[in-house]
Amino acid sequence: MMTTAAPESDALAQDFVAFAVEAGVLRFGEFKTKAGRLSPYFFNAGLFDDGAKLGRLAQFYARRLLAEGIEFDMIFGPAYKGITLAAATAIELARLGHNLPYAYNRKEAKDHGEGGSLVGARLSGRVLIIDDVISAGTSVRESIAMIGAAGATPVAVAIALDRQERATLATPDGVRDADHSAVQFVQRELGLAVSAIATLGDLLQYLAGEADPALTHHLPRVRAYRDRYGV
Repeated sequence: MMTTAAPESDALAQDFVAFAVEAGVLRFGEFKTKAGRLSPYFFNAGLFDDGAKLGRLAQFYARRLLAEGIEFDMIFGPAYKGITLAAATAIELARLGHNLPYAYNRKEAKDHGEGGSLVGARLSGRVLIIDDVISAGTSVRESIAMIGAAGATPVAVAIALDRQERATLATPDGVRDADHSAVQFVQRELGLAVSAIATLGDLLQYLAGEADPALTHHLPRVRAYRDRYGV
């Protein structure tokens, strides 16, 4: 069981943003999002693609979880990115003295061997869902359903980056911006705590304090994007 620890300062978030930039995971330019917006930055957790980067990423997840004191009994990683994140974070937490079981799901259930769509420890107790970001909340809703069906209780979601931007809603007149973010939807409507290693606000703070002109010149565009789409 996770226990409460003293909060860490925002230095953790700043260290993470710097790491993501150095690793090429957080990039700047012009990127089209799933919602059709042109974003001046892009976060691709799939580029934490070697042992050293994945191990360090797991350290950030574990440190944030310990700092916020979220209590849970096991970890669940939704396919696909969540699988690696759950395993890596479980290893790091064990190294820090918090040995917890973890599980994940398959996209397609097996009809042989152990069968079913769940792999790893049996889902039980209070379950933490771990993923890279929350875009529309679909993965979280699916995870909640699987966890509940197994008789366990989802309690929180851990993500790497909270984009802090308005979600989109499909209406009879087309797609419109919501008055909440995907993270706020998970918190308010699904009733789960959300723990993010860093947020868009932390990214802006990093750019404002970064001495390298190659990065600071992105600040006005990222700030304008936040002003237009942020919550």
